[in-house]
Amino acid sequence: MNIPLLDHQKTESIESIQRYMSKEIDVDVSEMQAEMILDYFSKEFAPFAYNKGIEDARQFLVMKAEDLSGTCFEEGLTYWNGKKKSAGVVRRKPSY
Repeated sequence: MNIPLLDHQKTESIESIQRYMSKEIDVDVSEMQAEMILDYFSKEFAPFAYNKGIEDARQFLVMKAEDLSGTCFEEGLTYWNGKKKSAGVVRRKPSY
């Protein structure tokens, strides 16, 4: 898997790799070498971050789906309560 980057993202990433290698490892790398490092990490390690993002999104959607009745609830048989209620207002289900 190779995550495509926009041109400016790729340029900024290559510059960041060059800066990191120079400052932290005391090695100067060319633009081509930095691009090769970026491609390597994109292919080898980006899938871990991608899969984690997918799993986080799945868990979030499952959590929201499980609480759907608690999140979206409309009380029935309220005509005779005498309360003026705005049409279409959705509120949390009361806990009894």
